[in-house]
Amino acid sequence: MAVSTAQTTPPRQTSDRAAQLRRRRYAADRRLKFFGLAAIVTAIALLGILLGSLILTGYQAFVQTHVTIEVAIDPELVDRDNPASGNYRAVVADAVQRLFPEADDPAVLQEGSRIVTNGAQVILRNMVVGNPGLVGTTFSLQVPVSDPYDQLTKGVIQRDSPENRRRLNDAQISLYETLEERGLIETRANWALLFNADSRFPELAGLSGAIVGSFYALLVCFLISFPMGIAAAIYLEEFAPKNRWTDIVEVNINNLAAVPSIVFGLLGLAVFIQLFGLPRSAPLVGGMVLSLMTLPTIIIVTRAALKAVPPSIREAALGVGASKHEVILHHVLPLAIPGILTGTIIGLAQALGETAPLLLIGMNAFLTSPPGGIMEPATALPTQIFIWADSPERGFVARTSAAILVLLGFLITMNAIAIYLRARLERRW
Repeated sequence: MAVSTAQTTPPRQTSDRAAQLRRRRYAADRRLKFFGLAAIVTAIALLGILLGSLILTGYQAFVQTHVTIEVAIDPELVDRDNPASGNYRAVVADAVQRLFPEADDPAVLQEGSRIVTNGAQVILRNMVVGNPGLVGTTFSLQVPVSDPYDQLTKGVIQRDSPENRRRLNDAQISLYETLEERGLIETRANWALLFNADSRFPELAGLSGAIVGSFYALLVCFLISFPMGIAAAIYLEEFAPKNRWTDIVEVNINNLAAVPSIVFGLLGLAVFIQLFGLPRSAPLVGGMVLSLMTLPTIIIVTRAALKAVPPSIREAALGVGASKHEVILHHVLPLAIPGILTGTIIGLAQALGETAPLLLIGMNAFLTSPPGGIMEPATALPTQIFIWADSPERGFVARTSAAILVLLGFLITMNAIAIYLRARLERRW
């Protein structure tokens, strides 16, 4: 009797119900891809709007309008032996009068004097103090124009708008146009934005004090948080017993990484300034507060980098007779350095952009010169941006956006260094 060996196969699911379910799954896949792509496009568009608005507003601060004046240093007004105490206001007033030789009306000369920045006498004094041989000579000097005329040159103030709707009247604009026709007005790169300290006058205000203050604060932050963070991570990962107490420490470290920055500012104000009596507004205190914020990040990143080192490295080192600390210092830690450096730089970049804790400890003082050390009063880039954004002068609007661009430049540079070090030093197993 023949036995049939034909295999029975289940019927193919070609029903309308199966096809409908399949179409729904494909549609869900397409929607998921669309939502993901839309999210990326939206994020890029918002970032582009942010950068575009900053560039459109802040590019004007990277150029500055200057006027050329003929300065005659009268020895009766400035003593060659003591040039710092000279009457530079009278020297500048005489130079402005030279700009309008045909003007006899004191009111016209007064209006003309407003074209030159109010800090012209300080610029001239610093130049003569640095070179006393200028006393008794006549020379050309380019000084910034005051903020309203700078805005006029840059088109912020429209010349054809009604007189009652602009800061400069027709007579003032006419005087300024006279100087333009004579070729005494020039617009050039504004290096003072980076090399000048803060000023009440927008045309003279710069970021050098904030840059130096941020450097000192980050230096203190790095010197405290980097060794302490690595030491704490090594102990918790390699030596600490696994029990309830170490679990509590680990949980608190993770929680500290999510604590708002203003809490660290309050802690620094209460402990470092009020309890220990450290000077207010000093980069030392700012760096210590920022190190409290950066420590949890460095500890977490360092532990992750130590875990990423293969166990075979430890076993091989122990197998040839190395002690526990030799294994860690000579083998594990060098291999984990790329990840540690990357996390440290990213943590420092985050600290560079913090504003709230620095405001609470007073690093928002008005200073006309960069700090000379970590114990002197200072400001920082984020707090300088806060100060300028709160200023009523129209000229600080462009400088605020320019300062944000400078801060973003530093942040991008630090992140680029982190990416480079990661790619350059990382090893794969």
